[in-house]
Amino acid sequence: MNKVKKGYVRPLDLKTGRIDMGHGAGGKAMAQLIDELFARAFANDYLAQGDDGTVLPAPEPGERLVMATDAHVVSPLFFPGGDIGCLSVHGTVNDVAVMGARPLYLAASFILEEGFPLAELKRIVDSMAAASREAGVPVVTGDTKVVEQGKGDGVFITTTGVGALPAGRALSGANARPGDVILVSGTLGEHGMAIMAQRESLAFDSEITSDTAALHGLIADLLAAVPSVRVLRDPTRGGLATTLNEIATQSGVGMLLEEKAIPVREQVDAACELLGLDPLYVANEGKLVAIVPPEAAEAALAALRDHPLGREAARIGDVTVDPNAFVQIRTGFGGKRMVDWLSGEQLPRIC
Repeated sequence: MNKVKKGYVRPLDLKTGRIDMGHGAGGKAMAQLIDELFARAFANDYLAQGDDGTVLPAPEPGERLVMATDAHVVSPLFFPGGDIGCLSVHGTVNDVAVMGARPLYLAASFILEEGFPLAELKRIVDSMAAASREAGVPVVTGDTKVVEQGKGDGVFITTTGVGALPAGRALSGANARPGDVILVSGTLGEHGMAIMAQRESLAFDSEITSDTAALHGLIADLLAAVPSVRVLRDPTRGGLATTLNEIATQSGVGMLLEEKAIPVREQVDAACELLGLDPLYVANEGKLVAIVPPEAAEAALAALRDHPLGREAARIGDVTVDPNAFVQIRTGFGGKRMVDWLSGEQLPRIC
């Protein structure tokens, strides 16, 4: 008879095992899941403190703290160009960065469904850990809960980010002024259409892949070149159209876009036409909207294009005087039409 070591605990079966209710009960099974999967993937000195929270070093003197949080319920969990793991890192890093802050730390909360395959969970956690390391923004604390089978949808992830905002920097959707220039960092609609194509099993000659990416490096380069940037936003749910309507309302200004100047890949445009969608309303997860003073527009555009994530940056319109805060677009035929707020949910569960 083989002897079993004292205190031996059977390792997690990360190939064929599944989540059960014990993994969320607060006992040995939960501790093992955290130790053998989450703690190993996200390993860093702050997480290793092992407490309910973590003690973190203060930012530089004069800096202020910025915090942002985001819940991720994307379906399907895996899609061309990414998955819910890397998406949960990129989304929150970007929310902190568009405030003008330097992302420092992440917290992560997982809601797991009973019966979810451990192999798929490991794939998600590994992707999330790789995105965290690549961004240089560690996951320093977290929480795990398990719900009964049929009460969830595999896995939901909530991430919270903390960043440091330099003294004197104040980016806000309320800062846009008439005469300002509107820039985007690249082509639009890829994330939403990658999700939709995967969900609906649509095949195209050229695969549409998500643009999910962490934008803090691009933003840092832009702000170094053009400190006078007024507004930064990442046009996620609701796409470019909804983002610009939010800014116009906050600032009490109008906007006039040039349809011909807005970059959209041919396959995304074709997919939107097939499905009756407008790419202006389709979500992005690796693109940036910047509003800058007119005298800084060329320098800002050059700074964006100098970065790998901004190669296809474009000037797409201008901020105008309009007490109604309308966003309009000049079409290819020379006329104008309204670009209104998104009504309802065009593409549910895309982030």
